[in-house]
Amino acid sequence: MALIEWNPAFSVKVKKFDDQHKKLIDLINQLHEAMKEGKGNTVLGIILQSLTDYTVIHFGDEIKMMQANGYPEIARHKAEHDKFVLQVLDLHQKFQSDSGSLLSFKTLIVLTDWLIEHIQGEDKKYSPFLNAKGIS
Repeated sequence: MALIEWNPAFSVKVKKFDDQHKKLIDLINQLHEAMKEGKGNTVLGIILQSLTDYTVIHFGDEIKMMQANGYPEIARHKAEHDKFVLQVLDLHQKFQSDSGSLLSFKTLIVLTDWLIEHIQGEDKKYSPFLNAKGIS
């Protein structure tokens, strides 16, 4: 069973971003599954690298869409993205120097909490703005 199941309540009603959020959820679920099998540390580096690479794409797409449509809260939203990237880079650095089992658990908690809070909080704020501009 997946740790996080996609739920329509997560939807920001912009298909491209919903699909990207599903991919981020999938990465978290991959880490969770590996941890249940006792292989969390084995896949942690791969998951962190995939997450780093994919957030560059996702965050870039969100910011481009916001810029193109004049989203008034873009600076705050970008700051949230930047803060998360720093957290992931910090976790990746810790993994490279100490791949203890608690790190995979801590990583899972950080990723899960951040993603749910970010989608439900920050991303839900841009949803009505972009939808009003005909973006869905």
